[in-house]
Amino acid sequence: MPIRFFYLIKIQYLGYRLHGWQQQPGLKTVELMLRRTLKYVLEDRRFKMLGSGRTDAMVSATSAAFELFLYEKPLEDPQEFLKVFNQNLPQDIRALEIEEVDQQFNVIKDARMKQYAYLFAFGQKSHPFCAPFLMTFQEELDIERMKAGAKLFEGTHNFTHFCTRPNEHTQVIREVAKCEIQENDLISASFFPQKSYALHVHGEGFLRNQIRIMMGALVLVGKGELSLEDLKASLDVANPSPPTPTTFVAPGSGLVLRDIAFEKEALVNPSLS
Repeated sequence: MPIRFFYLIKIQYLGYRLHGWQQQPGLKTVELMLRRTLKYVLEDRRFKMLGSGRTDAMVSATSAAFELFLYEKPLEDPQEFLKVFNQNLPQDIRALEIEEVDQQFNVIKDARMKQYAYLFAFGQKSHPFCAPFLMTFQEELDIERMKAGAKLFEGTHNFTHFCTRPNEHTQVIREVAKCEIQENDLISASFFPQKSYALHVHGEGFLRNQIRIMMGALVLVGKGELSLEDLKASLDVANPSPPTPTTFVAPGSGLVLRDIAFEKEALVNPSLS
């Protein structure tokens, strides 16, 4: 059994030109860019990597993570490695910090809380420069009804109709720790509309497209096409076949993975970060 060394690396990226996390033939993805850069920086050293989860095309992250497995010998200077890694990554990906972890650590299983935000505005079409960060719905929306609808997602619910292509093995009963709409104070720019909003969603894990479909349902609530009563009924754990509230999947460009909290007992040397 070869000797291995384990590192947790936090990163951030702008997803607008990327086709999500997972490597796919012929497409630029976050995983592909990271793997190419690691191969160059580590030269002939053997390594593997594992992401903490997948993000969709055009989804961005202010704090995502992956685990790096190195064979035979450890990094001589992790902070120097981080510097060289950043010098060779493309401009829309940045490595934030590195921590050594032990072999019991698992970047997927040890993720305890994921924080997402969906940034949006409505009404008049926004400046084109907003496109990588914020989705503008050009209809008028009742933001107070949307705020009330967002709170209905909090707690343990049946998310059968809030994910893409579930099967008999999909765990559709999920808990959302926080779901609320606030005025956007996460990202600002001179070209942003005068007022914009953020849907904040926190939970241990989410189904495929879950948050984007939740956002789509709230847009229908804001337009008056979906009642709060029907939205609540669609989440009933006791109802094996809840009414389908929406098939609208909000575009990926408004979604941002803000942070991932990990179980820290597995860390060997947090001072490295």
